[in-house]
Formats: sequence, structure tokens, C-alpha cells
Amino acid sequence: MKSDKGLLTHKENTWARIAADKLSSLELQIAISINRTQVDTYSSIFPAEQLVIDHEGLQIKGPLLGLLSVHLRHPDSDILVLACDLPMMETDLLEKLIELYHDNRLADSFIYTNKGEPEPLCGIYRSRGLTLIMKLLQTGQLPRHSMKYMLEQITTFSIPIPENKTACFRNYNTHAESNGL
Repeated sequence: MKSDKGLLTHKENTWARIAADKLSSLELQIAISINRTQVDTYSSIFPAEQLVIDHEGLQIKGPLLGLLSVHLRHPDSDILVLACDLPMMETDLLEKLIELYHDNRLADSFIYTNKGEPEPLCGIYRSRGLTLIMKLLQTGQLPRHSMKYMLEQITTFSIPIPENKTACFRNYNTHAESNGL
């Protein structure tokens, strides 16, 4: 999109604030994953203790870098991920993930699928699964660094997105796509 998606606005709030507010409404602790160049901007929006800067020791990029950086900061915490570029996400879908998480102690991750494809940027990840991913990464056994590949390495519980909720998972990647939100 050639701009920081988290800073795009919808109804006078940034996309990052919209995502954080949804998680706050569920009484969850908030961590905002950012890179070093975003510190000044995000510090004006969120308290410093909520910001997690990408860990420089991890030689990976993308969403997995953000997730593992948060994991390294909070190694004993399970993490609910909500990407900021899912501004139409509804909290009832997040509540369903939380319910599945509480009901199933064996799985390491909980995600929705869209036509059989995983939606890893709205999911819950247990610390034990992230610890395993860190070990694989550190020992050179994680050849691909995508979220989808990571899901194949841990026990994942997935459910299809309800047909009437697919718009909640619409990912916006261009300004043209986000016009009319």
C-alpha cells in the first residue's frame, strides 16, 4: 500500500487503534508489534509499554517476525493476533476463537479458514507452540518463515469462517480497495 496500514483511518480512528480497541473490549492485554522506524509515530498513539519492536536477533521478516518478537517479550503468554488490516473484524469472531482456545487444550493454534486456506493473522497461538517455532528457527529447521508454514509445524485447530462473516476477513492492500469502508 506504500504507507503504514496501521495509520490509515476509518471513522476517525487508525486501523491500529480499531484493532486494539476490539481486543481491549475483550479485556485482553494489548501489544502492538512495530518495527524500529515506527516507534516515534506509534508512541504518540499507544503507551510505550504496549509497543513491541521487532527483535533484531531474529533473521526473518513479515508477520512471523512480529509474532515471535511479542513471544520473546512475553514468553509465557498465549497470544491472540489481530492484524490491523482487518478493520472490519467483528468481536464475536474473536470471542469464538477464545471459546475454542479454552475448550481445546491440545492445540497450539486456533484459526479460521477461508475456502480451506488458513487466516493466520486472526488467531490464537499458545506459548508452547511459539516456543517450538523458536527452537526450529534457532536450529535452522524452519526453512520458510511464513505464518502459513508455521501453522504446519504446530498442532492447529481451524474452523471455517461463517459464510455471513467472510467480509470481516477482507484484507486491504491498496488505497483503492480501502475506499468506501
